[in-house]
Amino acid sequence: MFAIFTVVNGGQPWKLQLHCPEEKIDLHLDLYEESIEVPGMETFGPMNGYMDGNIYGVWYVVAFDIKDDKQASITIANDLGSEDQKLTLTQNSDSTYQLKFLGYNAVKRAQGKKLVKIPSEMKMIIKK
Repeated sequence: MFAIFTVVNGGQPWKLQLHCPEEKIDLHLDLYEESIEVPGMETFGPMNGYMDGNIYGVWYVVAFDIKDDKQASITIANDLGSEDQKLTLTQNSDSTYQLKFLGYNAVKRAQGKKLVKIPSEMKMIIKK
């Protein structure tokens, strides 16, 4: 099944768009080149990716380390540049991905009049 995924993505498993239906969060990645325009940050030029959706602001990729075709470590920062967050992204055997925030989870969403943390782990699917 992984071979099919690799062929579809042209041998670049870390160029993809992921979605978490439960949390309504998207992750747009191209860890091979800076090719993604980040909404609201177009003046900075293309980047390696970003996270948006049901979260406060947009978080963009500032660093990453591809471990192999199934796991990558990524650091994202908020659109103000005041906070960053490390995470791991692992491909599961069923072609879904497990996103896990490391350490303190700085990514939040607005709920009512408060900012609340999103879950530290999320299952994500490939966005079509």
